[in-house]
Amino acid sequence: MILGDTCTRSCGFCAIKVGKGEEVDLFEPANVAKVSADLGLKHIVVTSVARDDLPDEGAEQFARTIRALHHQLPHAIVEVLTPDFKAKPDLIRIVTDAHPEIYNHNVETVARLQKIVRPQARYARSLDVLRKVKEIDPSIYTKSGVMLGLGETRDEVVQTLRDLRNAGVDAVTIGQYLRPTMKHLPVHTFVHPEEFQEYARIGEELGFAFVASAPFVRSSYNAIDFSKKVMSERLAAAPAMRRPFASNVGIRFGQTARLARSSLGMRRSRPSERSSEC
Repeated sequence: MILGDTCTRSCGFCAIKVGKGEEVDLFEPANVAKVSADLGLKHIVVTSVARDDLPDEGAEQFARTIRALHHQLPHAIVEVLTPDFKAKPDLIRIVTDAHPEIYNHNVETVARLQKIVRPQARYARSLDVLRKVKEIDPSIYTKSGVMLGLGETRDEVVQTLRDLRNAGVDAVTIGQYLRPTMKHLPVHTFVHPEEFQEYARIGEELGFAFVASAPFVRSSYNAIDFSKKVMSERLAAAPAMRRPFASNVGIRFGQTARLARSSLGMRRSRPSERSSEC
């Protein structure tokens, strides 16, 4: 997570502290790239707090970090999970011009619950962010995530999946909301695993390239599996692509079902471990 640990927004699900943002660390992109290289990472997810206090809302720091990672790890996949930048095309373009392989921005919940769950964000604006990424650079894969258990209906979830697909989104993650503290939004429902599997089936029927839908799924859950799939397809379509991925990449079939099954036995992750990408 870049751009500090203090968010300028106050989403009802997120345990990140809220307040005035820290001064931007100009050495941060190089440090992130060095640590990633030292660890030998193949897939890096770069996220941040919301920085409405900055003129560029943090877009330049995302771009610097992407470029630093590509320089240090030319064969790695860089995925960004960004705030909405208020859907400003010039700010979105700053990030896309750095050429992340995957651009993730979460709608988080259905349209009706947006004001409760993330009061400073807008459902239509988030869809617009994802749509603009595709308009600016169709080669970038787009991704979004939805939490269940906040009071949404089945029809609303299905409509959200349709809206995301209509915005050109390639991948979607669907997981159970877990309350970080008693000060945060309560869990309305613990959704049954079979319902998650149904949403996975619907997502696949709608044409998403990748669907991860299970109780413990999060935005970056098994992110490398999606990168292997999409980069395999890109390699097959264009062997001379900009930054070829590892040669042993392979597409995994029946993946969504395995994700749903395996999640039932997963160790529970801390609900507070969530970036404020509203």
